[in-house]
Amino acid sequence: MSIIRTILYNLPEVTRPEEKKLSFNQKLKWTAIILVLFFVLGLIPLYGLGPNSLAQFEFLAVILGAEFGSIISLGIGPIVTASILLQLMNGSGLLQFDLQSPEGKRTFQGIQKLLALFFIVFEAFIYVALGGLQPAPGISNITLIFQLILGGILILFMDEVITKWGFGSGISLFIAAGVSKGLVIRLLSPLDASAGLSFNTGQPPVGAILAILHFLPQNDLREVLVNLIAIITTVAVFGLVVYFQAMKVEIPLSFGRVRGQGIRWPLSFLYTSNIPVILVAALLANIQLGASLLSSRGINILGTFGGHLSGQSTGLVAYVTPPNLVGNLLRGLFVPTDIYRALTYTIVLVIGATVFSVFWVKTAGMDARSQAQQMMRSGLQIPGFRKDPRVMESLLNRYIPALTIMGGAAVGLLAAVADISGALTSGTGLLLTVMIIFKLYEEIAQQHAMDMNPMLRKFIEQ
Repeated sequence: MSIIRTILYNLPEVTRPEEKKLSFNQKLKWTAIILVLFFVLGLIPLYGLGPNSLAQFEFLAVILGAEFGSIISLGIGPIVTASILLQLMNGSGLLQFDLQSPEGKRTFQGIQKLLALFFIVFEAFIYVALGGLQPAPGISNITLIFQLILGGILILFMDEVITKWGFGSGISLFIAAGVSKGLVIRLLSPLDASAGLSFNTGQPPVGAILAILHFLPQNDLREVLVNLIAIITTVAVFGLVVYFQAMKVEIPLSFGRVRGQGIRWPLSFLYTSNIPVILVAALLANIQLGASLLSSRGINILGTFGGHLSGQSTGLVAYVTPPNLVGNLLRGLFVPTDIYRALTYTIVLVIGATVFSVFWVKTAGMDARSQAQQMMRSGLQIPGFRKDPRVMESLLNRYIPALTIMGGAAVGLLAAVADISGALTSGTGLLLTVMIIFKLYEEIAQQHAMDMNPMLRKFIEQ
């Protein structure tokens, strides 16, 4: 056991900053550097790449923070897969970690990183071996696999840099960056589906606004309506997510050392934020990718994947792929199985997000006991009660379990509705991006406030 711990404790890692709290400018600098590096790596093609069967998975690439065909084709997939596996093992009791102790946290993080490294190698091999990314003539499979592993390791350490030196997490940042880029393209791009300039080819542009202007003179009101509803759906999802993010339960607390002074401690309705949806969306994306890669080898155990929001998928994978209900209805392509697929997809997303929400609360120190200890360390207590963490924990237990379940189910339902309603980009990705940007804004605002008010920083760190 000591040998295993020695390995876990000595895995390569990004050094933490010496300062207890980094300044706003330092965090902004490192976040910007990693974001630019992420976009640059996405433009570097794999040397010796031949046929790229993964290029059709544009929507899945957004969820996985990847750019298929580039050096970061693996994206955040291995990191999230490792997190999913560890969450399930810890939640089911197969592995037990004492996350209240520094040693337990360090062991948990070490195993998570070791699993991530394993999945980087495993997925790189699978992508090439099953023909998702094929080498050009004269290039060996090992050449592609090595580049994929290198890109995966870069993403792993870039995520760690953001976590320790920047705002938020790299996983969230990469998803938000990919979705934002896709949203701008789907809204404003003048290129057609074959990447030619639509004004020259006469084909409809990819950008929804320009597509409306293209179809209006032709009196093709059906396509105009499809693009218009896609824009409206995107705006509606944005508004709903912001509304849900703003819903909070506020617990009145007082400062034990300052008589008559108190605050309201907010517990967000979406208590676990976007983490459950990231995990369940990545899990479904891996199933869809796996089905496609296996079916290319004639193995249809998971069914066949025909594309995101299409009706060409069959078997199990068809029921974890959202149909475009609105688009199919308007285009006259609706079939009764679309209803069953939409219901199944919604149920899977709601249940999956709820389960991961419960697991995340247990492993991320967001349970009632951990929160009560944090409040007590800040000098807070319940007005009219003696200063006892058990009293605080009892109060929080009235809210946190309910918020965990309801928030997880709500965010899963929002993601499913966004997906099946035909938003401009992946509905789940859009929901995640809005939540990520909202959370990032709150963190940046808090950091800026502490930098502007040193006394506030001193009080919060107590």
